[in-house]
Amino acid sequence: MTMKLQFAKRMSHIKASEIREILKVTEQDDVISFAGGLPAPELFPINEINEVNQLVLKEAGTKALQYTTTEGYAPLREWIAKRMDERLGTKFDKDNILITHGSQQGLDLSGKVFLDEGDVVLCESPTYLAAISAFRAYGCGFIEISTDEDGMVMDALEDVLNNTPHIKLIYVIPTFQNPTGKTWTLERRKKLAELSSRYGIAVIEDNPYGELRFEGESLPSIKSFDTVGNILCTGSFSKIFCPGFRIGWIAGDKDIIRKYVLVKQGTDLQCNTIAQMTIAEYLKRYDIDKHIGKIVEVYKRRRDIAIECMECYFPDNIKFTRPEGGLFTWIELPEEISAREVLEKCLEKKIAFVPGGSFFPNKNKENTFRINYSNMPEEKIEKGLRTIGEVVKEYVR
Repeated sequence: MTMKLQFAKRMSHIKASEIREILKVTEQDDVISFAGGLPAPELFPINEINEVNQLVLKEAGTKALQYTTTEGYAPLREWIAKRMDERLGTKFDKDNILITHGSQQGLDLSGKVFLDEGDVVLCESPTYLAAISAFRAYGCGFIEISTDEDGMVMDALEDVLNNTPHIKLIYVIPTFQNPTGKTWTLERRKKLAELSSRYGIAVIEDNPYGELRFEGESLPSIKSFDTVGNILCTGSFSKIFCPGFRIGWIAGDKDIIRKYVLVKQGTDLQCNTIAQMTIAEYLKRYDIDKHIGKIVEVYKRRRDIAIECMECYFPDNIKFTRPEGGLFTWIELPEEISAREVLEKCLEKKIAFVPGGSFFPNKNKENTFRINYSNMPEEKIEKGLRTIGEVVKEYVR
């Protein structure tokens, strides 16, 4: 008789990512996909990366192909610190920065650093589904804090902070939020920093989309109002450069970052040396702001087309967000309509999106879904949203 293997308890919490499962379908060439948060591949600076890569190998090949420190390549960390200071109002140097495998690893390491079994994470309702997966692996529970057009509702947050034991983390995406595309006001950012300080709770401020602003005024980070060192920020080159390198970072108080370095050493020792050096050399030789400008121009046009199509093809009682930047818009159907059922019908017509239920850790809203407008060309956006509109109209009738 063979004995059954005993797995860790955490395996019972871990489910396949809904987006990754849908993306398997979207690998078919004839599918119009609004599912993943995928950058437009035609905007990747392939020629420049090829040139820089050759240069790095020629001039520093032995270093580029060798192990490096867990913290990451120093010139790249220096660039990130300076960029954050200029754009987000922080006061960082390279020792405030740890290079990670995308900002996603920063979330996983945050779970390792902060969460014990039975702890509580507070998050926006809805929130980024891969953050839910990352934190849930450490046995935590979630309390969703309601949001409105200005971001997380601070009275609701304060009420939960006053009445809930074992809160360890507040996780937020204040700029062009995933999945809704909403952006927090300045007042809400200041208030969260104040509450974090008063209650002694760590905040993870996730910011993968902040550079992709189409209109409106750039806002300082929540971290810039942090007086006690409780707030950590993640960032990434995935959306402003290319995701295949998997290079991001987590930034914060140096004492806390040292703890992240310790847990990263137990995970993967370090991130890809040659990828870090290639990005750093690109940033030295080329104008990243010019490159981001091209991305913003394309995504703004695609956002505009997506909104025009929803206004034109969706029934009047369907609500959707109008983001000032980023990659996503969020659609709310009448309560009795399941977005999963709508998706099934749309997949038959070769159109994909992500149903909204997965973005709520407590699975409480199935009448919502997320649309990504950055990846598909304009004519496919128009065709895809027209088809979704036709399917939704059948359900509304």
